[in-house]
Amino acid sequence: MEPPRFIENRTFDEIAVGDTASLTRTLQAQDISLFALASGDVNPAHLDRDYAATDRFHGVIAHGLWGGSLISAVLGTELPGPGTVYLSQSLRFLHPVRIGDTVTARVTVRAKEAADQRVRLDCVCLNAQGETVITGEAEVLAPADKVRRPRVLLPEVHLHERGVHWKPMIAAARRFAPALTAVVHPCDAVSLEGARAAREAGLIVPVLVGPRPKIEAAARAAGLVLDGIEIVDAPHSHAAAEKAVSLARAGRVTALMKGALHTDEILAAAIARATGLRTERRMSHVYALDVPSYPKPLFLTDAAVNIAPSLEEKRDIVQNAIDLARALGIAQPKVAILSAVETVSTKLGSTLDAAALCKMAGRGQITDGLVDGPLAFDTAISRAAAAAKALVSPVAGEADILVVPDLVSGNMLAKQLIHLAGADAAGLLLGARVPIILTSRSDSPEVRLASCALAQLFAHRSGTP
Repeated sequence: MEPPRFIENRTFDEIAVGDTASLTRTLQAQDISLFALASGDVNPAHLDRDYAATDRFHGVIAHGLWGGSLISAVLGTELPGPGTVYLSQSLRFLHPVRIGDTVTARVTVRAKEAADQRVRLDCVCLNAQGETVITGEAEVLAPADKVRRPRVLLPEVHLHERGVHWKPMIAAARRFAPALTAVVHPCDAVSLEGARAAREAGLIVPVLVGPRPKIEAAARAAGLVLDGIEIVDAPHSHAAAEKAVSLARAGRVTALMKGALHTDEILAAAIARATGLRTERRMSHVYALDVPSYPKPLFLTDAAVNIAPSLEEKRDIVQNAIDLARALGIAQPKVAILSAVETVSTKLGSTLDAAALCKMAGRGQITDGLVDGPLAFDTAISRAAAAAKALVSPVAGEADILVVPDLVSGNMLAKQLIHLAGADAAGLLLGARVPIILTSRSDSPEVRLASCALAQLFAHRSGTP
């Protein structure tokens, strides 16, 4: 039943001894998380299922004051309602409230004091079995003036633990020996701190490649100790990129990590025909996105390297992303080839490429993934949108990988997800002899750790020496 559209109080004169009001709520797991977030009470009895299973209640229970807040809600919205001033509240907690329990909070007027318009009320919370969960007494100042206002609609809340989709990936990466990683030109605190954090997390063994005096000066300024970390001297950023690439070619390192230099510099060294890290595969960039409103990791490619890829280049872009997803444990990644529509049209080249990529997957030119397209963005990630369009597809609404038509659309989509949807984005350049971690100065520590874990898992699966 929908709540009334208006909220109305009862003034002191309208209240009679024996008057009562109540509300009923069913406790959800999200209620516990929201209460913990608002109050700061992170007692593991409420939030840690493993711990709660061992305590006296043998399972997660609500905060006691969650039930008390229901009493407060009755007083503030029903009896007496808006204009009420809370003076005191006593509570006794008699039974725990568990997820799924339905609780009714009821207040009953016990006494009135006309001199100062005080009202005392008996308070009780009952569960669905009729057991008294909480009992107590409240004292309030009742309003003197009538109030009738439109009921405020509460916002829809989506709780998301930052980096939750990356935790299994980071845990999996830690099962392997840390990857020897050349950190290219780490001449600022951000680069050095990122390398140090990844080292402490057991993900990489950093090899710092760049001008030694600048690296050491940046470390001193940041208060970081570089004891035990190898430094390979190179006079400037271009030379650092070339030296790091040569270390990878020689098998000295299994990954590269961008430091305080432009992406173009490290890419130029990586794609050099004679001395770079080229393979038969086109190099491409993959974002591994942790999107609050999406139930699993979402991979987006290519939003950083290939400006207007050809059909053959898109084949490599798709395969690179599939290989990464499989390295992270997704047995058959679902790949959505994006366009503006779901139908093939000669007027829209991206739909022709999508259809061709699907046929290539069917003929074994793209392997180990489930490829479908063209799909619009909404039908790729929303089951409801796919159903509304009567779209029958094994990928629609459940995509693991989004393949964009070109860099411009991919870059805009990635930034919209990051800045409007609150996504975090770890990134990796694939198709080279070793994975290349392309970090940004604005990346959080969680993003940097996730990027290192991506590289570690990919390098292990691909057999990088």
